[in-house]
Amino acid sequence: MSFSQVGLSDAVMQGISASGYRSPTEIQRKAIPLALAGKDVIGCAPTGTGKTAAFVLPMLHCLERSRAGVNGGRLPRALILTPTRELAQQIEDAVRTYGIYSSIEPISVYGGV
Repeated sequence: MSFSQVGLSDAVMQGISASGYRSPTEIQRKAIPLALAGKDVIGCAPTGTGKTAAFVLPMLHCLERSRAGVNGGRLPRALILTPTRELAQQIEDAVRTYGIYSSIEPISVYGGV
């Protein structure tokens, strides 16, 4: 399976290409189609296997589609909760990278500073 077979939006596909990904990892192959189908997904995989992309790519796809007027014009928002400030920043960077060709504007919000 390739990313093009999953059915992600053009903007997300451009972000994937710009990030250097060529083919999805196992966690991505399993999680992305389920997430795009609106299913809840719980995934477990070793560090460095692409878990962040496995949930960020379908999220960006849905956000991008809603901004284009698909989904009845509803504008969903996303909230990603993380246990650490560092992980929040890492995920924000990933959203910026994968969503570089979309109109999505991520921001990390955390306390303790």
